[in-house]
Amino acid sequence: MFFRQITSQFSNHLKRCQSTLVIAEHNNEGLLPITQNALTAAKQLGGDISILVAGTKCQPAVEGLLKAEGLSKILVAESDIFKGFTAENLTQLILTTHTQFKYTHILAAASSFGKSLLPRVAAKLDVSPVSDVIQIKSPDTFVRSIYAGNAIQTLVAKDPVKILSVRGTSFEASKLGSGSAAIEKLSAEGCDTGLTTFISQELSKSDRPDLTSAKTVVSGGRGLKSGDNFKLLYDLADKLNAAVGASRAAVDAGYVPNDLQVGQTGKIVAPDLYIAVGISGAIQHLAGMKDSKTIVAINKDPEAPIFQVADFGLVADLFKAVPELTEKLK
Repeated sequence: MFFRQITSQFSNHLKRCQSTLVIAEHNNEGLLPITQNALTAAKQLGGDISILVAGTKCQPAVEGLLKAEGLSKILVAESDIFKGFTAENLTQLILTTHTQFKYTHILAAASSFGKSLLPRVAAKLDVSPVSDVIQIKSPDTFVRSIYAGNAIQTLVAKDPVKILSVRGTSFEASKLGSGSAAIEKLSAEGCDTGLTTFISQELSKSDRPDLTSAKTVVSGGRGLKSGDNFKLLYDLADKLNAAVGASRAAVDAGYVPNDLQVGQTGKIVAPDLYIAVGISGAIQHLAGMKDSKTIVAINKDPEAPIFQVADFGLVADLFKAVPELTEKLK
């Protein structure tokens, strides 16, 4: 009994000593939803939580964070130096901020943004980053997904600063209420490394929901046989107000652009409903969607691996089944 009390007191003391810096992800127009998932993970670490907002137009993101509960400080760095959110300049900003505040944890979502940024920060701090965290057991013990989601690893990080990327689908979005975080402006001086210059970007636009945050996703695989046949999925998605995704096989075949790819090397999704059409179910694809709440598979091959993870399976010709389903939804 005495030992348990001492252990509990020591654990509470450690949590009070924790200080976490969360890297906000935004697009200069507003906060991206995955940041709220990262905030939930940060709260599980305990201690003070600060969030860093850097970019050329930070006010929309800051306004969203003012409603976030559990934040002690919002750090804002607004400058043309951070145009395009280049990892090199942001890394220097994070290092400068860490030197000033001495964080025990630096955390971001395991998105393409976080995966580009955090390894650079870890290398500069000479620590080992912990990627794709799906559960936080304690401030130094983390559970992560490895081998395309086929194995789960629990590890204890001994580094003085823990660099974590957390999988957004594994943490509920932090609720926005009545936060009381203080806002502090940071200088961008010395953050221009000169290593990268942002020129421009072309973003695809769609009336459908964003793939990573959609409640319903309809994905197609090589079984669709051509890019023109993806119109079957677009029609179905429009009836369901769903996003459209694809397997790597469909992307590699040139049916759809790679920003639709779901899987280990694509986007990780966990919608309420995931409909897999003509997808065999390779482990790389399953790693990106198996956390979906309900999975429906349509495939003419009854032995397709996708049926092993599906909640509902339909063995049928997709070229007949999908139009019939779309018609009934009218």
